[in-house]
Amino acid sequence: MHQPQYRDPSTGRYVLPWTRLHALKDYWGMVRVLREFPRVHATFNVVPSLGAQLQEYASGKFDEPWFNAAFAPADALDREAKVVILDRAFQLNHENMMSRYPRFVDLYHATRPQADFQPADALSLRDWRDLQVLSQLAWMDEEWLAHDPIVSELMRKGADFSEQDKLNLRSKQLELLAQVLPEYRRAAESGQIEISTTPFYHPILPLICDSDAGTESNPYVPRLDPAFRHPEDAREQLKRAREWHRRMFGAEPQGLWPSEGSVSNAALELAADMGFQWFATDEGVLGRTLGIGFGRDLSGIPENAERLYAPLRVRRGDREITGFFRDHYLSDLVGFVYSRMSANAAAEDLHSRLRRIGERVHSDRPLTVSIILDGENAWEYFPRNGREFLREFYRRIQDDPEIRPLTVSEAIKEAGEVQAAESVVPGSWINANFDIWIGADEDQVAWKLLRDARDVYSRAERAIPLGDVSANVNRAAAYEALLAAEGSDWCWWYGPEHSSSNDPEFDAFYRKLLTEIYLQLGLDAPDALAEPVKRKPEEALSFSPQSYLRVTVDGRATSYFEWIGAGLHSPVHRTSAMHGRVYLLRDLHYGFDEKNLFIRVDAISETEPLRDGEFRIVVRAACELRIHVQIKSGAVAGTVVEMNDLCPLGAEHHVRSAFAQFLELSVAKELIDTAGRHSISVGVSYWEGGLPVDVLPAEGFLEVRLGTDGLSWPLA
Repeated sequence: MHQPQYRDPSTGRYVLPWTRLHALKDYWGMVRVLREFPRVHATFNVVPSLGAQLQEYASGKFDEPWFNAAFAPADALDREAKVVILDRAFQLNHENMMSRYPRFVDLYHATRPQADFQPADALSLRDWRDLQVLSQLAWMDEEWLAHDPIVSELMRKGADFSEQDKLNLRSKQLELLAQVLPEYRRAAESGQIEISTTPFYHPILPLICDSDAGTESNPYVPRLDPAFRHPEDAREQLKRAREWHRRMFGAEPQGLWPSEGSVSNAALELAADMGFQWFATDEGVLGRTLGIGFGRDLSGIPENAERLYAPLRVRRGDREITGFFRDHYLSDLVGFVYSRMSANAAAEDLHSRLRRIGERVHSDRPLTVSIILDGENAWEYFPRNGREFLREFYRRIQDDPEIRPLTVSEAIKEAGEVQAAESVVPGSWINANFDIWIGADEDQVAWKLLRDARDVYSRAERAIPLGDVSANVNRAAAYEALLAAEGSDWCWWYGPEHSSSNDPEFDAFYRKLLTEIYLQLGLDAPDALAEPVKRKPEEALSFSPQSYLRVTVDGRATSYFEWIGAGLHSPVHRTSAMHGRVYLLRDLHYGFDEKNLFIRVDAISETEPLRDGEFRIVVRAACELRIHVQIKSGAVAGTVVEMNDLCPLGAEHHVRSAFAQFLELSVAKELIDTAGRHSISVGVSYWEGGLPVDVLPAEGFLEVRLGTDGLSWPLA
């Protein structure tokens, strides 16, 4: 469970709202659902900088512009508040969160930028009030939406909210925020969960100890010269984490999830010296440490499975600490794949994979399988926030006498004799290196700014007399900003790998933290801190059809003009908040003639074409049309057409498909009921081995306007 430190140290204001919103949607419910499955034990990691923010939110005494604007009286909204609402209200998963509220969808379409239309001036009081309420209601926990009398009534009402409705929802949000951390403490005290911790501000601990760890892990990463070496900061981040954890949960943490699973010998020595009994990281680190691989067979069973599914004791001098290693494959199925399956099918698949490990992997010790993933980012891609999937999975493993769901400390006790190693190869859960945080040019710029600020702080610290109370108060504030700037989150967004609509805010906040160091020390901040580090991210290409099409459905570029004028959705495939997602599909082209909808899907790789799998195309109009195109040996092997989960007689004669250079598809107009509609929705997914591998668009569906002005079919 982690969010960056969003609280501006100079103003006390939360610059981004994600701590509050994920607390409402994820943090409370993720642990609460375990009450239904008392035999299921689990480990939750609460990052202290997140926990400290949750404490402030729980007090109700916080300053967050989005919260203030969302719950202000609609007739008192000034232009600034309206801009905040329009900027934040639609930053959520449209397919699974917004689409549950038809009025919310209508407001989204009504506020899209158009020539001569300014929504901040054009919306009515009713519009603003409904937008305020729905944008907050969409983030409420599933249990509250289903069972709380006030929240469930607001969901049922769906529109035409009153100011009293808004005040009631505000009260319920504060009530839920106050219950998050107590629910974790209750579950820990009952013994059902273990709570581990992370260095306080979520730094990449090996790089804080010595930035040369980046080059040690990957020799192609340039060295920072001079290096950033502050193991004393790493120790302080761990010390503060232990202190906060003890105050909040009433016990010392036994375990450490190092930020992003990042380990090195220096970092583990610090952790062991401070009393941590265990750590967790990714299988890639284990593989490099042992000099072995974990390649999977067709059923997902890894090579050297008996080594992956066992803890490893790392001995450093007279200290030791036990490591557990994330099954990357299983964890990514939960994080990226199962959201595109039914809850039953996904839970059954995961349960059967665990059973298959037990049946096929032979060891004289218990097999310990570690599934580790984000506590928030994955779930918005699941229907009902993933709760149905979790319940189905928890029920299966609770009822299986041969599977024991344990906390990490419980697993250590059950592991038997644990093999030992004298060292680890430094790395993180991503590619067993630190490239994400120090490998790109932007990362290097960010680290140089941090190093320079740290050097200035060190000089000032030595110059401040111990008796100068005022100066030491400012020094402490400067050090707090420095520790926050050491967090991993800023360099997560630098470089080409990740991007979001909040990039400018992340960049500005990082530079503001560094600026705060200089200001607290009574110094002028360098001009470099006024310059953005993050380059403008690439934008996805997306435009509507420009002409009617004449397509020969053969899976090839029959002529240069065949797809000229088609609509296009071509995403930039490095925009997920989660790293590790597999991308196979590149572009979605679409268009019409008088009688057909045409769809073309291009794969990313032309040198390694898709060979065996299944495209699933969904067209949503008055009815839902599903088309399954099976690919065998690089060609279409069969096509199945379903309408509202039934297979209408003869429907396949109205669909043509071909696959060679790319997938081409035509769907006859008579299969798509557009009566009374201004648009249809189109989504494409690609499946292999019964599992969805990639999807276009990432949100699930592309809205395609109807009407001759959109060069599509006339409105019915």
